[in-house]
Amino acid sequence: MSETLAFTPSQPLTLGIELELQLVNTRDYNLTRAAPDLLAALAKREHPGEIKPEITESMIEISTGVCDTHAQALHELNILRALLADEAERLNIAIAGGGTHPFQKWSEQRIYDTPRFLHLQELYGYLAKQFTVFGQHVHIGVPTGDEAVRVTQLLSRYVPHFIALSASSPYSLGADTQFDSSRLNVINAFPLSGFMPFVEDWAAFNRYFETMRGYGIVKSMKDFYWDIRPKPEYGTIELRVCDTPLTIQIAADLAAYAQALCAHFLEHPELAPDKGLTLVYTYNKFQACRFGLEGTLIDPATQQPVPLAQELIDMLATVMPYAVARGAGEAIKRLMHMAAARLNGARTLREVMEKKGSLNDVVREASRLWMQA
Repeated sequence: MSETLAFTPSQPLTLGIELELQLVNTRDYNLTRAAPDLLAALAKREHPGEIKPEITESMIEISTGVCDTHAQALHELNILRALLADEAERLNIAIAGGGTHPFQKWSEQRIYDTPRFLHLQELYGYLAKQFTVFGQHVHIGVPTGDEAVRVTQLLSRYVPHFIALSASSPYSLGADTQFDSSRLNVINAFPLSGFMPFVEDWAAFNRYFETMRGYGIVKSMKDFYWDIRPKPEYGTIELRVCDTPLTIQIAADLAAYAQALCAHFLEHPELAPDKGLTLVYTYNKFQACRFGLEGTLIDPATQQPVPLAQELIDMLATVMPYAVARGAGEAIKRLMHMAAARLNGARTLREVMEKKGSLNDVVREASRLWMQA
């Protein structure tokens, strides 16, 4: 039998942020295959965290190091943003957030030349190029594998909150999709996406993993495209549902909310996942993708509908003390304002489109928002 997955304990509630970013030209603001040149230029400059390629040459990924607080993560993102903006301007390109590029054609994308990315192209065919979508991942440190399983399942209840707040992909292939987050429709096409199977503890998770590996379906944790997954080598759980926000401020604020929720879960070991969530999870996720902060969720405990924005505001209030203790109270207040005003990136981009009438101008504005100090 293969060795089981060892969970490496980490400092509880540390956080890390990963952002996948769009590389666009400054002529018509379409995606441009600039990653090799940009990464070569950036390799000569010191910076925190990592800057690395993503699956196609029109995107890159940046990530912070291991951070203790929202302020530390935002500081590192600011350094990375300034560095990328400087080098991008030298190359006459722009960088933008947002979960999708509004009018790029997936067939025109080129897979970045690494063994893993080329393997994914061979395995998934055209889906690999369609994977030119842009998300934010948040890592939160947990002390044990058992807590990783419990916190993953508890956090899954609040996945719609993160989808609705971060939603910034209303346009795809030149059309308004009528979704606030169309990006997740691409992710959902992959096998082993969605909800992590309900298991009781880390030993049970290992048995599940060994069964899947025995079938030859997976080789490592990277083969799971779940919305939230344990990362045993880092000692974290990884939240993967967010669109890349239009600004790094929102990205850091979302991470602060995830950290505060996990602090709440860790302080209350009596909290147990509700197995009823498996019945409503897909519906609730759809509501958040389709309608954003205007969505309606089904509470698995009461079986009653609840407005997403109101539930979000209530939960933000619940975890506010945990955020304040880590200096992130203002971050939670900003998210409360977004929820109350029903304001996310999708709404911002649609307002630009209504005013300008051009998707080129939508991307221009998205790049301005991301590149400005």
